[in-house]
Amino acid sequence: MHYPVMLNESIEYLRVLPEGMYLDATAGLGSHTAAIAQRLTTGTVIANDRDAESLEICRRNTEAWAERIRYHHGAFSGLAKALGGMGIAGVDGLLADLGVSRYQLTSPERGFSLLSDGPLDMRCDRSQPETAEELLNSTNEKELADLIYRLGEERRARKIARAIVRSRPIRSTGHLARVVESVAPRTGRLHPATQTFQALRMAVNQELEELDALLEQAPGLVRTGGRMVVLTFMSLEDRKVKQSFQGLARAGRVKILTKHVVRPTEAEVRDNPPSRSAKLRAVELI
Repeated sequence: MHYPVMLNESIEYLRVLPEGMYLDATAGLGSHTAAIAQRLTTGTVIANDRDAESLEICRRNTEAWAERIRYHHGAFSGLAKALGGMGIAGVDGLLADLGVSRYQLTSPERGFSLLSDGPLDMRCDRSQPETAEELLNSTNEKELADLIYRLGEERRARKIARAIVRSRPIRSTGHLARVVESVAPRTGRLHPATQTFQALRMAVNQELEELDALLEQAPGLVRTGGRMVVLTFMSLEDRKVKQSFQGLARAGRVKILTKHVVRPTEAEVRDNPPSRSAKLRAVELI
């Protein structure tokens, strides 16, 4: 089952106007898109996602409100051009949930999960060229260690990178998980390869670069009085969002609505444990 994280809080901070224009920059399976569309009368929500397969599921899940939704396949870095191509000068609200889709994590053939064996793919957009397998088997040991340390925040990165290089070629998620576990034994509830998988996924999809592109473009996409709401699940991403919003506030371009980061309630964490790491930040354009 798909649980949208902090759905009520996201929609509350977005402050949906019935006649407004909204951008769900990470539509996923459509939960946030549907919640926005249900509150519209003459307004429109653009459902954007870089994963064409997720977007197709979103389309099916939101068909009851399809007349209020425009679907778009693309990455953050192409949003300004995409909106211009649609003849949209600005939106009244932008929502970005940076969490990995449950559909991606539970589909072994996508290669995101270490819980079931599958190809080392990890591409959000399967039309892009490089897979995790190609990156993993071609990157030199030092660069691989740096990547795992920086994007995975994994202290054992050098040891893991050395083991990966010695075990090449690595062909599947299960193979990679076993290699990591052989040199980095389990110390807590998380599988020892979790941070390595995270780092690879982020590198393959250039997630931090795409987030930078979103944060750079977003203030120019949202109208005065409009709002930006971003949900993050990793400290690396939250730090970027926090610094961007603070910089915009110092420049007099936004008012920060979340003086303290918003976290899921105890009840939500109990019902949906992966929401534990979620953080929500919101600003209003002035």
